[in-house]
Amino acid sequence: MISPPPAFPGSSVLDIAPVVPVVVLSDAADAVPLARALVAGGLPVIEVTLRTPAAAAAIRAIADKVPEAVVGAGTVIAPDQVDVCAAAGARFLVSPGWTEALLAAMRGSGLPFLPGVSTTSEVVALLERGVREMKFFPAQAAGGTAYLRSLAGPLPQARFCPTGGIGEATAPEYLALPNVGCVGGSWMVPADAVAAGDWDRIEELARAAAGLRPAGGTCR
Repeated sequence: MISPPPAFPGSSVLDIAPVVPVVVLSDAADAVPLARALVAGGLPVIEVTLRTPAAAAAIRAIADKVPEAVVGAGTVIAPDQVDVCAAAGARFLVSPGWTEALLAAMRGSGLPFLPGVSTTSEVVALLERGVREMKFFPAQAAGGTAYLRSLAGPLPQARFCPTGGIGEATAPEYLALPNVGCVGGSWMVPADAVAAGDWDRIEELARAAAGLRPAGGTCR
């Protein structure tokens, strides 16, 4: 088993920042300036999705060159990807769903992980296995804030990072829920800004996202 990197700050990846940027990179050369812009804007937790061949190299570059970032791997869907991500320096793992094999691999890595759920049965199954922090995906399509609010009563021990279809306008509605620690989204890393290397724009968008809080509340 690959040894995990040093623990990230705070007791949970859900508690570091209100928003986790969900990043898709086609060129690993963009990883470091993008990560620096996000960190400067107040969003140190960065999920690099395994949707492109450049993902592992991007994770490695951020881990090596931007130590103040908490870089993780997203769209982890196969057990063999877990060791690849850990070797690249990922500090947490995120999956859109889970199987017994994938869950065992993520647990065995020693890294914090957020398995994806979209139904009550999946949440209960994970709670039975000792997992209390999860990704709710696809958030908007799976029922949004109304669904998560309904889960808070019977399953208060479960905490979520909802992702999928969430934007700047709707994020505070999720963050106001007692069972939501943070949200995932990509509105602060628009593809055109990444392609143009407009890191100043991304930093501004990140700063706005880092300031999102529900009225009268805080992100736990």
